[in-house]
Amino acid sequence: MTNPVVRALLERSNRLGADPRNTNYAGGNTSAKGTGTDPVTGSPVELLWVKGSGGDLGTLQEAGLAVLRLDRLRSLVDVYPGVEREDEMVAAFDFCLHGRGGAAPSIDTAMHGLVEAAHVDHLHPDSGIALATAADGEALTRECFGDRVVWVPWRRPGFQLGLDIAAIKDKNPQAIGCILGGHGVTAWGATSEECEANSLDVIRTAERFLAERGEAEPFGAVVPGFEALPPAERRHRAAELAPVIRGLASTDRPQVGHFTDSDVVLEFLSREKLASLAALGTSCPDHFLRTKVRPLVVDLPASAPTDEVVQRLRELHEEYRAEYAAYYARHATPDSPAMRGADPAIVLVPGVGMFSFGANKQTARVAGEFYVNAINVMRGAESVSTYAPIDESEKFRIEYWSLEEAKLQRMPKPKPLASRVALVTGAASGIGKAIAERLAREGACVVVADLDLARAQDAAAGIGTSDVAIGVAADVSDAEAVAAAFREAVLAFGGVDLVVNNAGLSISKPLLETTEQDWDLQHDVMAKGSFLVSREAARIMIAQGMGGDVVYISSKNAVFAGPSNIAYSSTKADQAHQVRLLAAELGEHQIRVNGINPDGVVRGSGIFAGGWGAKRAAVYGVPEEELGQFYAQRTLLKREVLPDHVADAVFALTGGDLTRTTGLHVPVDSGVAAAFLR
Repeated sequence: MTNPVVRALLERSNRLGADPRNTNYAGGNTSAKGTGTDPVTGSPVELLWVKGSGGDLGTLQEAGLAVLRLDRLRSLVDVYPGVEREDEMVAAFDFCLHGRGGAAPSIDTAMHGLVEAAHVDHLHPDSGIALATAADGEALTRECFGDRVVWVPWRRPGFQLGLDIAAIKDKNPQAIGCILGGHGVTAWGATSEECEANSLDVIRTAERFLAERGEAEPFGAVVPGFEALPPAERRHRAAELAPVIRGLASTDRPQVGHFTDSDVVLEFLSREKLASLAALGTSCPDHFLRTKVRPLVVDLPASAPTDEVVQRLRELHEEYRAEYAAYYARHATPDSPAMRGADPAIVLVPGVGMFSFGANKQTARVAGEFYVNAINVMRGAESVSTYAPIDESEKFRIEYWSLEEAKLQRMPKPKPLASRVALVTGAASGIGKAIAERLAREGACVVVADLDLARAQDAAAGIGTSDVAIGVAADVSDAEAVAAAFREAVLAFGGVDLVVNNAGLSISKPLLETTEQDWDLQHDVMAKGSFLVSREAARIMIAQGMGGDVVYISSKNAVFAGPSNIAYSSTKADQAHQVRLLAAELGEHQIRVNGINPDGVVRGSGIFAGGWGAKRAAVYGVPEEELGQFYAQRTLLKREVLPDHVADAVFALTGGDLTRTTGLHVPVDSGVAAAFLR
């Protein structure tokens, strides 16, 4: 990067975006005007650099900027067909672009280009939106700022809003910015430093005004019985409810969940104005595009029995879907996009917390963060006035905006396991780790479960952020430890769809040397452990009502009789029959149960590295370092089996092409004729 204007813009954007008091994730945009070089003529040209569509200020880089010729952008005023056709101007931005690459211009580009200021910030701070959504927001803006910040009545983002703000700035040379009714704030400056200072001045002044002028309890009194449950009880209840709620929220399409029980959320859920304010919905376009027009609110106290809450959730969900369909019918026009789905994105459970949903974990988490922003906005507006968001018809115009629909259509096709949540046992190393990594690459959220928590967390961190993978402790031989691991999974991602029983160990001894402890340990981990994991998985999958997959990593030894291996082989045979039994039992719930029979997975295997390899090498009379090749040479294909090959088989069973397959055992052994299934 050589242009100092661009460098200053990015630094300002990153500072502003790093503080959630200034703007929400991916919300708002910043710009700078300056001089570049026309690559054709070599002459100087006036340019606008502005954050492109879909970017995030906190992490903005140069590639995320749209670069436009300022003269061409401003010439669009001469061909502007009027507010009824202003959407056509977005396509016209493409004809103003300078150079190759860069981000697509956003709908707010006109605001930045038409305002006569070298630097412009448009942000969505909670404090600014609180004033913007107050019933008497214009008067409060004047009281808060005097004439330094000007009120702009609500208008949908677009070319006309850019013209409006430009005109207001021209008429108010003393102003440093404006409050956009129902929406957010815009500030400007002659330098990047002045623009940033003005933005922060607007935001902090609004914060102080609300703190000093606002009443202490704007949400009303605490409703008896709606107070937050104690932390441990709260999270246990959340884990019980999460699969049910996720299943309801996935009626139209599968969703990933996120749970929030922050003080901000719990306090809002305990107050008497909860129902009335939640029904009004959010206001800032960035908010309700992610949270939907309004949340689903459970109207029972925290002390209500779980079964009663579940029944009420099902009733409320039916009502929500009917109300959403009616909302669509009230406002849809013949050229509106089809209804995208009637399920809630936000579900509020008093005493417990907030469940938010999206196509992936990041989207679900951000939806929850946006609703926290909305709570803060409602608190601020109610503290000094009455919360009055934009009209429902305006919300519909944005939610089903043709430009928003076009943005959705441009999104890449989801990966095969997108929106699925997988839990893999024994996944900190070897075959389990390879499976976890493969499932994540195919789009799944992954829970890496292992006896060693530190190693599980390290393996998860190697896969990605907590939006992609988490590590949990899981002693699969202990029922409560298994239940605790699944509770962490559903609190992280909303539920579980795909479980891989991979945890295992082996002690290779002849019959007369095999102790009772050897037998019990291997059966506890693999036979009993697989049973406990599958039982807990089935509970969650049945509660979700979304079907699911359970995969057992069994072994060639489940069907092959080898020497000095009675404890390991018999427990693998136990696992193999569990596959058949559970496939028969769980099919009515659309839960498919299949198995994989690997053999000779030496390299990268935790079991072989833990002493099993040396013992098997001794049995077969070969050096341990040659054991993998030894196994390969006795196969039909003469090829060594690696952990990745087992992971490939797991994906083949669960990736969507074998939707009518259950009760199957897939050999991954390069061909061992003695282990052929008959």
